[in-house]
Amino acid sequence: MKALGCWLMVVGSLRLASVWFGFFNIWALRLAVFSQTTMSEVHGRTFGVWTLLTCTLCFLCAFNPENKPLYLATFLSFIYALGHFLTEYLFYHTMTIANLSTVAFFAGTSIVWMLVEWNSLEQPHTKLS
Repeated sequence: MKALGCWLMVVGSLRLASVWFGFFNIWALRLAVFSQTTMSEVHGRTFGVWTLLTCTLCFLCAFNPENKPLYLATFLSFIYALGHFLTEYLFYHTMTIANLSTVAFFAGTSIVWMLVEWNSLEQPHTKLS
């Protein structure tokens, strides 16, 4: 599970960079994530707060992977993020496929890895004498 914790720290750090863009560099966020320039500063700050929450979940889960409710909340944050960005791409056409691919890589990898590791949370770790 140690490798998953490191992965979550990397993903959390990348999300933290998005928080910065949401609050202080809305133009970079418009270019890096969304393909339309109709994004307002309020939308950018909302994106920043939402991303800060998911970033916090990644860091907390990286240090406490045995906490099942926290693990589940972190896992669901990846599901929700991927669902949100898929909706933006498929229905609202506010993202390019390149930007969606980046999100899908990090969210998809995290979702699969966390699903695989979930089973290790279920099994008690006992020492053999």
